[in-house]
Formats: sequence, C-alpha cells, structure tokens
Amino acid sequence: MIRINELSLPLDHSADELRQAIVQRLKISDADLLNFTVFKRSYDARKKNSVILFIYIIDLEARDEAAILARFSDDHNVRPAPDTNYYPVGQAPADLTERPLVVGFGPCGLFAALLLAQMGFKPIVLERGKDVRSRTKDTWALWRKKVLTPESNVQFGEGGAGLFSDGKLYSQIKDPKFYARKVVHEFVRAGAPEEIIYVSKPHIGTFRLTGVVSAMREEIIALGGEVRFESKVTELLIDDGQLEGVVLANGETIHSRHVVLALGHSARDTFRMLHRQGVFMEAKPFAVGFRIEHPQGLIDQARLGKYAGHPELGAADYKLVHHAKNGRAVYSFCMCPGGTVVAATSEPERVVTNGMSQYSRNERNANAGIVVGINPEQDFPGDALAGVELQERLESHAYVLGGSDYCAPAQLVGDFIRGVPSSEFGEVEPSYKPGVRLGDLAPSLPDYAIEAIREALPAFGKQIRGFDRPDAVLTGIETRTSSPVRITRDHETLQSLNLRGLYPAGEGAGYAGGILSAGVDGIKVAEALAKSLLAGLNQTEAQTH
Repeated sequence: MIRINELSLPLDHSADELRQAIVQRLKISDADLLNFTVFKRSYDARKKNSVILFIYIIDLEARDEAAILARFSDDHNVRPAPDTNYYPVGQAPADLTERPLVVGFGPCGLFAALLLAQMGFKPIVLERGKDVRSRTKDTWALWRKKVLTPESNVQFGEGGAGLFSDGKLYSQIKDPKFYARKVVHEFVRAGAPEEIIYVSKPHIGTFRLTGVVSAMREEIIALGGEVRFESKVTELLIDDGQLEGVVLANGETIHSRHVVLALGHSARDTFRMLHRQGVFMEAKPFAVGFRIEHPQGLIDQARLGKYAGHPELGAADYKLVHHAKNGRAVYSFCMCPGGTVVAATSEPERVVTNGMSQYSRNERNANAGIVVGINPEQDFPGDALAGVELQERLESHAYVLGGSDYCAPAQLVGDFIRGVPSSEFGEVEPSYKPGVRLGDLAPSLPDYAIEAIREALPAFGKQIRGFDRPDAVLTGIETRTSSPVRITRDHETLQSLNLRGLYPAGEGAGYAGGILSAGVDGIKVAEALAKSLLAGLNQTEAQTH
C-alpha cells in the first residue's frame, strides 16, 4: 500500500473530487487506483480569515505500486503505508486454569479485559460501581436532586470517568504500534460512528458512549469473561512479594497471580489500601483550577472566522497555555465544545467539576478547565498520598463555598480579575448542575494559583477575542485533572516494582490521561500479562516433561 500525506481539498468537496485529487497527485489513471481509505482528516484554523482546507492522509492500493514509489522516491509525502493492523501476542490454551483479574472497568480496564478475552484468557472484571444504565440514573440524581451515591457516580461505575465526558479520543502519546487504531476500531465495532477512525479530533459523546461500552462488555462475556459490578477490592493477598489474589468488600476471596489494577484517578480509598500494604507508589504532579464558560458562538467566531457554523467543521475548540510571572503554567484542559459543566464528586460533602458534551456538541456554551500545574516538591511535600490529601481539602472547602448542598462556587471573569465578589450573571448562563452560587473564588485555591489564573485570562483574551469578557463564568473547582499518584511499574514487564503479578495501569496508576491513552495502556498491560502467564505455563510444562 501507498500513503499520501498533506493532500488538501476545499471543505465542500465531493467524494469523487477526493478520488480525482489522489489520481492527480500520483499522476496515474483512474483505473490504476484500485481503492483507498482515509487514514486521517484534519483542518488548520489558525488563519481564520484565510481559506480553510481539509488536509488528508490517504492509504491506497494501486497498480504497479513499486513503480509509483520509485517515481516519488524524493517526495517525503508519498511513502509506503505502514501496517496498522493489530496482531495478538498469544492465545491461551483451552485448558487454562488461572483466570486473570481486571480491577476497574473504565477505559483502561475495558480494553485490558477485552484484549485478554479476545486472546482466550477469560478474565474476571471487578468493578466497584454499577452497570452503565444504573450508574447513569445515580449520576443524574446528584445533578437533579443533590443526592450522591458514593459508589456510583461520575467517577465510579462501568465506563469510568471517561463515560461522563466529551468522549474525546485524541491524545499526544507516542504510538509506534498503532494501538490507538485498535482502540478506535473496537469502539466502531461496538457502535461508535465510523468517522472516529479518521477525523483528527474524534469524539463519541456521553450518551453514545454508554451504548458502546455496554456492547463491549457483552463481547467480553460472550468470549468467556466475567464482569462483576459492585465488587470493590479492599485487600490484596500477598505472599513473599507475589500477588496471590484479592479480597472484596463482601469478604469474598478471589485467587489469581495476574491482576490488572486499572483504577481511576478518584479511587482514593484504594490508593490508601495499596499504600498501607506496601505497594510502591509516589506522588506525581497534577493541576487545579476552574471551569470557564463562554457562548459557543464566540469561540466559533474567534477560531473559524467566516467559516463559523460551517456544518463540516462543527463546534470549534481551543488549546491555550500561558507561563505566568510567578513561574506557574496555566493551560486549558479537557475543552468541551457545545457542552456542559457537571458535578463530578465521588465523595460526600465535596465539590469538584468536570466537562461533558454529547455527540452533537450543540449546547449553548463552550467550557474548559483553566488549570495551574502543581508538583509534589514545591506544593504538597510529604508521602505518596500528599496530593490526595490536598485535593480533599480543596474539594471540602469548595463544598462550603458553594453553600454545602453540592452547588458549586462561581464568579464572573471580570470580577475575578478585579478581585471583587460577583452578585449577578450577565449574558452567559452557567450550565453546572445542581447549580452555582456566585461569590469570590479566590479562597478556593492556593494564592499562587489564583495569581497565575488572573494573569492568564487577559493573555488568553489576546489569543481568542472575548475569552476574558467580563460576564464569562468561572465555576469551581477543577482538581481531578489527573491522578495525584503513580503506582510505579517496571518498564519491561509492566508489573509493580515490588509486587510480582500486579499490573498498575491507566489513569489512576499515573500512566494515562484520557480515554484513548487509557485504552492504549490497557492493551499494553493485557499483552504483558498474557506473555507472563504463557511463559509461566511453558516453564511448568517443560519441568513436567
């Protein structure tokens, strides 16, 4: 196959025009182009008043490919297409007696379990929360009625924290084996839109993602796996540095020497259990800040200019960063075009926010986290759980500032910059449910974070006109940008540094940030576990003979 990079066409081009552009680029006849697929489609909106073009990467088959490649040997945009297919690392024997465990059923655990099931290992999944349908009801109860279910919410349950988000499927991870391609293909097989395979910033949307996750669970079960909900792991069984199994909250013991630990970033009680049992972990940097909301039309106009509202482009997004004078980096995080700000706490009497969009991205506001990077050495010195404790303190204070009923504290951007409390809204209406209470956000975060964000907002206004408009709304607080701990693992085996058989994985373990990277990490640990289990079987068989 041949790959063409940087093939540009107008936004409103037809399918036939794309085919003709390929033919003209390679200087071949239409009959010589046997077939083609779009590997990636993107656009560049940095020059919003110029012509915006779609930019393609095309993989194709043609007659006499060797001659074509020879003719374009000096053209770095025409090259042999890489093999992006996925190849399993092994297959479990039919008489396998040990079943691996997967703890957690967010994106990482989902893909670890799916890959293990596809290789015949019949994994047992242990998820502390509920199935996706029950979990959705519990989550809406917090948003609508201010009723929190600590084990079933935005953070816990089938699909993990990624379920109630934008369903964004892009990442900046290095991916030489094209595992991300495997992730999106599995999502499409389970019912996601086919376009996520090739668009540059794919997303599924929350309610579409719920059906996709359910379908993938059914495949795991059909392949011999087992998924147990409301099954919280409360203890590890350890013998001389080897993991032997787990104990559940109901007292049940499940034995296995191969366990994927796919925790979410909010599994604080599990972090404490692991720390107490001596599993090596360390504090890691994360970020804290607020959610900011603007009219989506303002972002569309600022980013797309005359192309704002074009149906092929959809709701515009942004990515911003500012290096403040006090040495802090302030940046936009988890930007949700045409979305809403949602309550994301998993613990009583705490407030934390997140962003969410549906597939259509057609809500009136755009929102994003505006956050400040913090690190253990400078901001929360102590043991491995110091970052967890900082998050808890900030979220408890936000609960009080919001009125102690799960409403969130909020402030208008203009008032925040001037350092005065807000008392009434302008044109921008906040979307956060169960609601917000206006006031002063300065007490909600450390002084260095407030100082940095106050400096950053006007700077962002110079990049996106209207970003610092006085009636834009800040809602507090955003604290769970990533895990505050890293459960460190060996680079080669992907097992815990001091507990054989434990495979820390995904966002909670500090090895991913978002749905796509978490899914990729799930594939990696599934492969590592499969290799280890098969090697052990081969060694046992050799000793027997």
